[in-house]
Amino acid sequence: MTLQHFETGSGTPLQPLRRAPMQRRSVERVQRMLDAAQQLVAEVGYDALTTTLIAERADVSIGSLYQFFPDKQAVVRAVALRNLERFTERLTDLAGSKEHTTWWDLTNAVLDAYVAMHHDIPGFQTIRFGDVADLHLLDPVRDNDSVVAERFVKLIRPTVDVAEDVDLELDMVIAVKIADVLTRYAFERDPNGDQAVLGEAKRLVRAHLARRFGDPTESDAPSEAEASSDSAGSTASESPVA
Repeated sequence: MTLQHFETGSGTPLQPLRRAPMQRRSVERVQRMLDAAQQLVAEVGYDALTTTLIAERADVSIGSLYQFFPDKQAVVRAVALRNLERFTERLTDLAGSKEHTTWWDLTNAVLDAYVAMHHDIPGFQTIRFGDVADLHLLDPVRDNDSVVAERFVKLIRPTVDVAEDVDLELDMVIAVKIADVLTRYAFERDPNGDQAVLGEAKRLVRAHLARRFGDPTESDAPSEAEASSDSAGSTASESPVA
């Protein structure tokens, strides 16, 4: 990921770094700063976060941090951009898989990948794509969910029978907001992610997008067990969720 210059959907470049690290040691230092910021936001919250805390956790001097970042918001912006790039990489891998032949196959896998990032990346539950610091952290014009939705539109278009001139962004923004709010709530209820809430997120996203794309075939529709993400004690349902 090139944090020095990140092009947003509105065409406005974001430059969270004052200068790009050129040497491997400098790159590693910057990554340690980002790791430290993400962990600290999860531990103490964004308001209590300071550049001094970030430097101490990353084991770098405060002067070294200011060589690359003007303030803590710039560090968090860089973390959010890194998270978005990691998510985009997962989306690209999913799009390249021949296993996902329908829009719901792909959407279901994307939702699973998003939940997995909450488990795999320390601090992701708090920062995600930057809302903790600024709803417009990724783009000065559009909110962060709209930037994420734009990525998803590009991914899902090849799997749906919709004309190229049809604007899908609003549909996707709503789907992203449903998934984001309920996933956040699932991890507030349970550090491992409340399975009932995550299952409800899938059902709601599917119902919303089905109005635009049509219902997937019966074999593609999620069963009750799939929708609840194999929650403890759940039994498989033979009929698809309507």
